[in-house]
Amino acid sequence: MAYTDHRTLRRVLRRDIAGTIGLLTDEHDFRAMRRYDSFLFDDHTTYLKHVEAVLRTRALQGSHTTVALFDPADYAEFCAKTGLDPDTHTSRSRFTAELASTGPAVPYDGRPLADLLPILVDEAVRQATWEYATTLLARLGPCASCGEDLGRAAFARASHLLVRILDTAPPGDRHLVCSVSGPPDTLVAVLHVDDLGGHPGIDETEALEFTTVLAVGLATASPGGLVMRTSKPGTPDRVHGWRLRAYGLDPLTAGEVFDAYCTDAETGDLIAPESNVDYCAPPDLGEERPDPDHHH
Repeated sequence: MAYTDHRTLRRVLRRDIAGTIGLLTDEHDFRAMRRYDSFLFDDHTTYLKHVEAVLRTRALQGSHTTVALFDPADYAEFCAKTGLDPDTHTSRSRFTAELASTGPAVPYDGRPLADLLPILVDEAVRQATWEYATTLLARLGPCASCGEDLGRAAFARASHLLVRILDTAPPGDRHLVCSVSGPPDTLVAVLHVDDLGGHPGIDETEALEFTTVLAVGLATASPGGLVMRTSKPGTPDRVHGWRLRAYGLDPLTAGEVFDAYCTDAETGDLIAPESNVDYCAPPDLGEERPDPDHHH
């Protein structure tokens, strides 16, 4: 690459920003962009340093910047679909502007880029999980015997169960994890519920993603589980768990919750229990067990 000074590189980057900067988070994606002559960087570490400098400058100038995940394959597809030349700054900034509304993105808040990258990658995984789970539910189609939309019914059932879990939970901040095993991958969703003086504080997007993954587990009868941890100042954390089954949740005993938490999932080895944590059977959800042969 011809010698280009730092100021020029930063000016180039600024042209690609439209209130959003599309970030190439790993070496593989970075190498894919190097095939374009208008992409002037030849080293990923240097590129990240320049991105960070531009983000800092914009923050100092009072500009709000969103950092989005730039995927070269999606970019090439976007250019092919829109008839744009992929080897120009204007095409990149057009795609980046689009990313702000559709792709995984996080606001730049001044923290080091090294700390922001994992958050951005997590956001991408969350979005992909939700899109995949939504597609799975949509593909289930109607029930052969009653014609009801199976995906919609499973989602309604999952919403109902989540409300029951939160209504019967002990007071405190709650952290829920739902995992559904299945080919090709295990789907995992996380939901944080803050205790705002007796009112649950829930992020609606998180709740939607969580309910969708739970619905997939209920509808497909895939192996899976749901764990809830409740934290309240001055008392030990309480951990409850359920096993997913077709159209419902089976409560785990205190011993089963302990085993699940204190066994390494990869090796099966025992892990020392955390101090100041109670492993408990969950409160009764007050659910009648549905007839396994009729899922509506």
